[in-house]
Amino acid sequence: MMKSKADEEEYWNSSKFKAFTFDDDDDEFSQLKESKRAVNSIRPLVEEDDDEDDVEKVSWSGEPVGSIAWSVRETAASNQRTDREPTFPKINTDTTTISKSNSGYSLSSLFKGKSRGGTFQSLTDTLSDSSVRLYAPELRKPKSEYKDYVSDWSPEETVQRMQQGKAVSLEKFRSRQDKLLLLDSAVSAHDGNVITAVLIFLKRTLSKEVLFGELESRETALRHLIQYLTETRDNRTLLELLRSLGRMEDVALLQYKEHLSISDENKRRDFLKSCLSLPFSAEDSAHVQDHYTLLERQIIIEATDRQAERGGKVEIFQKFPRRASILNMPLVTTLYYCCFYHYTEPEGMYSSPLNIRQTFKIPEKQYFVTALSARAKLKAWSDVDALFTSRNWLGFTRKKSPLNFQRVVDILQKNSAPTQVLKDYVALVDDADVRIGLAQKYKCHDIVINTYRDLKDRQLLLGYRGKVERGSVEERKIDELLSNLQMRWKN
Repeated sequence: MMKSKADEEEYWNSSKFKAFTFDDDDDEFSQLKESKRAVNSIRPLVEEDDDEDDVEKVSWSGEPVGSIAWSVRETAASNQRTDREPTFPKINTDTTTISKSNSGYSLSSLFKGKSRGGTFQSLTDTLSDSSVRLYAPELRKPKSEYKDYVSDWSPEETVQRMQQGKAVSLEKFRSRQDKLLLLDSAVSAHDGNVITAVLIFLKRTLSKEVLFGELESRETALRHLIQYLTETRDNRTLLELLRSLGRMEDVALLQYKEHLSISDENKRRDFLKSCLSLPFSAEDSAHVQDHYTLLERQIIIEATDRQAERGGKVEIFQKFPRRASILNMPLVTTLYYCCFYHYTEPEGMYSSPLNIRQTFKIPEKQYFVTALSARAKLKAWSDVDALFTSRNWLGFTRKKSPLNFQRVVDILQKNSAPTQVLKDYVALVDDADVRIGLAQKYKCHDIVINTYRDLKDRQLLLGYRGKVERGSVEERKIDELLSNLQMRWKN
């Protein structure tokens, strides 16, 4: 329906909105003017006197506080605040939003601390108000809550707090008695970390003479300190501690371990020689003596073999070049090296395996295994056979071994021994079932056939006949045994 011109003019004159014209300012400038008017309208409220309690309070929307519309808006705003997490409100530059805030407080009540009823509120009451506390940042805790670090805790309480991982200061334990009480409390708590922490404090604040003397009667704390000094490699302090306790064997062993840090072999040999005079136990003294003798011999063998290898005149060094130096190697490795490169040398030579066996009193089984492995590696089967050959007083020879022949077969097989060599030693295995299993594994048919013959088991022999090649020597041997009428089979 079209309005008449008179009605239209009446609408624009009676409405609080103005008609749009191109002469109007832009929206932002218009909003700024509206904000300015709103501020000017509440200025009398801010500037009122303290006794002007009868002034009517209005909200940002212009509605009187306490009215029905105000109550509805205030209830809705309160529900929205409880549903959200307490975060700082976002500032919106939209003036229409600012002009319609749901707060029911007048500026005069906030600035002057007045309550809705007109009475003054204390600062505590104002801050405790839900609407204020909702947007207030968390204040820093008072210093009284940070007193744990500096409080005068007893030794027991200090240890308990250390167990809980809380910060404590040990500097307040200044007297000798207080420090020892702290140490005893730590030991009573049975917490190794706390004991070590207290010992580090005592090591820093007490003289060594006092600390070592007190630890002599505190075995648990003493063990922790020794372990701590060992792990931190504070050998100087550890030596002083052991000397003060009279533990000279431990002092000697600790000094002996220093050879590990010496890289030059000649300096290490000289150092080991100086350790021979230390107060070791009888067993440890023999060990140090063997170590010095072995290193001295290794230096001689290494120098001789290096020169022979460079000269190119020794055949074994040409066929099997050395992969590493023999210096600082264990005794068994040195024996293996000599069995590999110097097996045939006379016993009077330093590099002779027999000389090393005699000097270091190597057991027969250890020497036998090492020599067998070295000669099998070289495929020197005649030397392997000679290891097992022994003569009795009548001059008869037989094969004898300090090892189980099953292990001998395993060593030979790992070094790719031929079937003929394996057959000789498989036949020497005592257990028949083990012997048959090894013989079948390595295809030693004669051993299987002879074992079944000795067992007089015709059925097993017939079954094995189908496993050998047709027309082979093994098949003819089985047929001869089966047709022998003199054999008395058990089945």
